[in-house]
Amino acid sequence: MRKWLPLLAVSLSTLMLLIDITIVSIAAPALARDLHASFGALQWTVDLYVLVLAAMLMAAGSLSDRAGHRRVFVAGLVVFAVASLACGLAPNVGALIAARGVQGLGAAAMYATNAALLGRAYQGRDRSFAFGVWGAANGAAAAAGPILGGLLTEHVGWRSIFLVNLPVAAAALLLARVVPGERSTRPAGRPDLPGIASFTAAATLLVYGLIRAGDAGWRDRLTIGALVAGALAVLAFVLVERGRREPMLDLSLFRRPAFSVLMFGAAALTASAFAGLVFVSVWAQSVLHLDAMDAGLVLAPMSLVAFVVAGAGGRLLHTVPARLSIGVGLLLIAAGDALGLLVGPGSGWPAVVPALAVIGVGVGLSTPVLASATLAAVPAERAGMASGASNTFRQMGYALALPVFASVLAAGAGDVLGGGASAAGFAEGLDRIFGIGAAIALAGGIAVLALLRTTTDVRESADPGLTTAAPEPERIGS
Repeated sequence: MRKWLPLLAVSLSTLMLLIDITIVSIAAPALARDLHASFGALQWTVDLYVLVLAAMLMAAGSLSDRAGHRRVFVAGLVVFAVASLACGLAPNVGALIAARGVQGLGAAAMYATNAALLGRAYQGRDRSFAFGVWGAANGAAAAAGPILGGLLTEHVGWRSIFLVNLPVAAAALLLARVVPGERSTRPAGRPDLPGIASFTAAATLLVYGLIRAGDAGWRDRLTIGALVAGALAVLAFVLVERGRREPMLDLSLFRRPAFSVLMFGAAALTASAFAGLVFVSVWAQSVLHLDAMDAGLVLAPMSLVAFVVAGAGGRLLHTVPARLSIGVGLLLIAAGDALGLLVGPGSGWPAVVPALAVIGVGVGLSTPVLASATLAAVPAERAGMASGASNTFRQMGYALALPVFASVLAAGAGDVLGGGASAAGFAEGLDRIFGIGAAIALAGGIAVLALLRTTTDVRESADPGLTTAAPEPERIGS
């Protein structure tokens, strides 16, 4: 059993950091009463964490290629634990928001190194199983956040949703001692501060612009200004990275069709499978009048199915080409979103179970293979960078889809959180969200099936951390 301890350490950290994306939303009412926080301040307790996580993933991945993946992983665990303690003890909402930003920094260091650590610790069938369990942890976290948040808030108090991270982080730190160490394969150098700054500005401005559009409309001057500035920041990021010798993200990787389509697939997966779950939970509470705990349980079918498929199917997927696992998984997510269109004004919670179950199958098939296929698509010395890029695209898919879906829902349902939304209006808004999600997943699935052109299974891909040779071009479609 000792050989699975590194997998346990990585999976615990993944569950912890991903659960913290959604757990605050369930505790928001109690938090607002205790800290006298405004609705805008509450939004930042969620948004700042996701923004820092997404913005710093590639920087953390690039740093880990120089300093060592385990070293950066352990540092991230320590930062996350200290920030969680600060969140749990925060005397006011300003201190809580600041601590959430630091939490996002620690989460980025952990998440950016997860795939590289697993790639070094396991080979062959064991690697397929390890990525399957890790993928299941990703899927389980989406629904575990609302459930755990409701349970802790109701029986212990909102501060416990942060303090519960401390024993989990301590266990992961102890287990990290058995994670294989490695020497960095790239020389140490200065961090890419211009790249970090321009990417952070781009992510923040784009997400802020989309959130603002939901409140003030698409014609609002501040909305337009933020989106235009975000687009310019994206251009600045590209120009900065092209001119640096040691960039945060090596843009030449996108010349490989396999890498490019995997990044698109990563963003499509989270946007179509996870971003809509927030609004299913809101529907369950505001229209069906379920309490927070029961609303969280409504989302359980997706996480349970994803966990079973990814965990039990890890060894079976070992013999299946990555193109099929990821592409078919995305198509199943599209089918699940399409089933969500059956939700109507008179529907109860069972109406979403088939949709969530099918989405769970798609998540379980695609998530673990997506991570290992990304590592196979780049040279070993870029493993941390590639892992960080993949996770960045996943988080940005979620972060960008969330405000878009909120605008779409508000257009149909009106006063979503104030209790003024009708069942018919909310059902119409959910249908639009499921329809957009189905279109995104369908596009991602078709792109992967058409462009990845992987002809061998994950087992034959290059071992990141044990070799410095790039995978053979014909095996990754580059």
